[in-house]
Amino acid sequence: MSVTVLLVDDEPLVRAGLRAVLEAQPDIEVVGEAADGAAVVPLVRQLRPDVVAMDVRMPLLDGIEATKAVLRTVDSPPKILVVTTFENDEYVYQALRAGADGFLLKRARPAEIVHAVRLVAEGETLLYPAAVRALASEYGNRQARKALERAALTQREEDVLRLMAKGMTNVEIARELIVGAETVKTHVSAVLAKLGARDRTQAVITAYESGFVTPA
Repeated sequence: MSVTVLLVDDEPLVRAGLRAVLEAQPDIEVVGEAADGAAVVPLVRQLRPDVVAMDVRMPLLDGIEATKAVLRTVDSPPKILVVTTFENDEYVYQALRAGADGFLLKRARPAEIVHAVRLVAEGETLLYPAAVRALASEYGNRQARKALERAALTQREEDVLRLMAKGMTNVEIARELIVGAETVKTHVSAVLAKLGARDRTQAVITAYESGFVTPA
């Protein structure tokens, strides 16, 4: 089945470039475009894309508020991939905290763009751990520390969370821990439930903000 994508960026050349890269793949279809975050919710409801590739900085409604709007108002919302120029942008971090599933640099190579879309469509998180570590160290907070304490993760769940924070997929975690992928999936679900996290991205942010995982 094809992965359907909605492109949201105020720069026509960026949208054209992303469309050309993605539509060269037999399993990816660009179903629509928008020039601002204000148009995202109506288009998501109309087109039902699997993934929204969205610029974080736009003139009317930025990617942070557009992400919040989609997740707040759309049933079974799509995955949201933030597209940005700078990986250490505070806007990126706020978008991730708002619920985006990962971010992609505009200077990424075509193969990286395709991989990013496929990865988030499959339910994985796409992060650049070094950038997230640096940002989380600035925005660490007491609430995250309390959330981790209340979670009372098992040793194995802590191991899984640390590897999630490194940006590993379930398959990579399974290989690292020498267990089955289904076992990892179960542990990931338990971590999310205990932390009260909507998805992997939220769990990883909590891990960094709480100090459970610290910048290298």
